[in-house]
Amino acid sequence: MKNKIRWLGHAAFEITTAKGTRILIDPWLTGNPACAVKADELEPPDLLLVTHDHHDHYGSDIPKLLEKGQGTLICQPEVAAKAQKSGVPTAKIITMNIGGTVAAKGVKVTMTQAVHSAAAGTPCGYIVMLEDGKTVYHAGDTGIFASMRLLAEIYGIDVALLPTGGVFVMDPLQAAAALALLQPKIAIPMHYGTFPVLEQTADKFIALAKEKAPQVAIKTLQPGAATEF
Repeated sequence: MKNKIRWLGHAAFEITTAKGTRILIDPWLTGNPACAVKADELEPPDLLLVTHDHHDHYGSDIPKLLEKGQGTLICQPEVAAKAQKSGVPTAKIITMNIGGTVAAKGVKVTMTQAVHSAAAGTPCGYIVMLEDGKTVYHAGDTGIFASMRLLAEIYGIDVALLPTGGVFVMDPLQAAAALALLQPKIAIPMHYGTFPVLEQTADKFIALAKEKAPQVAIKTLQPGAATEF
């Protein structure tokens, strides 16, 4: 069995490891026009990671998703406070901050920098090291930053999940340049097509990526679709 990543639309992903561990990242489901999956159609997550407190990342279904099993929420303390107010038990929350690493449910999660805004706390991304040593980088909402190169040097990224829609996050040009810094084996674009103001397709990103990082395999997914690695 291989590791699998399913795009749920916008910045939401479900990772199922080869050992069966389920990891949800930024599950904005209800109210997401790009999401083809309902919360009650998902298996209970083992881990649920949130990059920041904006509504399109901290989705309203998070308390329900964590009710169904033994799942653990990983986030910054300020996001944890929001989760507690919405009914998530403290016992189901692990707090951390940028630069920190926690081990949970057989995987390691490192919180990384992101260049964005938030109502409370600081936006972040995540490096998730799976049981077999494969690494997935979810950039969160971010612009490009030079120390992305350090993430490549320190962790060696197998799959990068990058925002490409522009306006609030990297545009296709920045996202393609980020690939040259991150040097992942595979890149999956996200955070596009959800709202009219964003890039509606990943086409520009794909074309620019071929110029700036031709060695990276670009995989585009339809919401609800998955790929293995």
